[in-house]
Amino acid sequence: MTRWVSRLVYANVAVFLVTSLQPQVMPLFWLVPAGIPFRPWTPITYMFLHGNLWHLFFNMLALFFFGPRLEQRLGGRHFLGLYFSSGITGALLSLFTPYVPIVGASGAVFGVLLGFARYWPRDQIYIWGVFPVQARWLVAGMTALSLYGGFSGAHGGIAHFAHLGGFVGGFAYLKWMEHRSPARQFRAKASAPAQRSSGSDGADLKRWQRIRREEMHPVNRDELDRVMEKIRASGVGSLTADERAFLDRFTPE
Repeated sequence: MTRWVSRLVYANVAVFLVTSLQPQVMPLFWLVPAGIPFRPWTPITYMFLHGNLWHLFFNMLALFFFGPRLEQRLGGRHFLGLYFSSGITGALLSLFTPYVPIVGASGAVFGVLLGFARYWPRDQIYIWGVFPVQARWLVAGMTALSLYGGFSGAHGGIAHFAHLGGFVGGFAYLKWMEHRSPARQFRAKASAPAQRSSGSDGADLKRWQRIRREEMHPVNRDELDRVMEKIRASGVGSLTADERAFLDRFTPE
């Protein structure tokens, strides 16, 4: 296991042992959505509580299978961000059942599952070790079941809205993370027209007009003609970073 997956598993197991020995502490830390303003710690602490051994086992098993690869892909900081964003959003979406006590890491784990399906959508997951299904279809099926269970009232002791919230929180965190990605920002900056002051544009244009067209290779000459025509039609501000770099490369010292 990776570092944070193992720490989350150990923390959940440790809390389960404590609450098994001292069950009276459970109500202090479980989530009652309507009570969040009075117990603001519960949207986090409920993620570490479990109703029974099987509840704990299946959540930790899913975290064990899907978490390490995702943590390696995202890094520890973003993996934890995804995990807790999913769990907290699961708590907030549980306001649809405002007075029902909720425990379990399922919302956070569902966010991890969504992240796994986001990056490896066609990986085969074996249900009960027998039935193969691609990760993307597993997430789609679980979303449909949670929607049906949540809005039909067929709860059966399952926090369907927490599961849905896990998917919503996981999706939102991944989109936010990718939007802030340095690689994405670099690509956007490189592909966007360069933004400079009009004074700087005028100075650049004067420099580029000194390019010795007759000394250029025919291919570069054609590109120069295209770029200069673009300047005449749309102005210097319409140039991309690559087009500016091309002109600068052939400008005499």
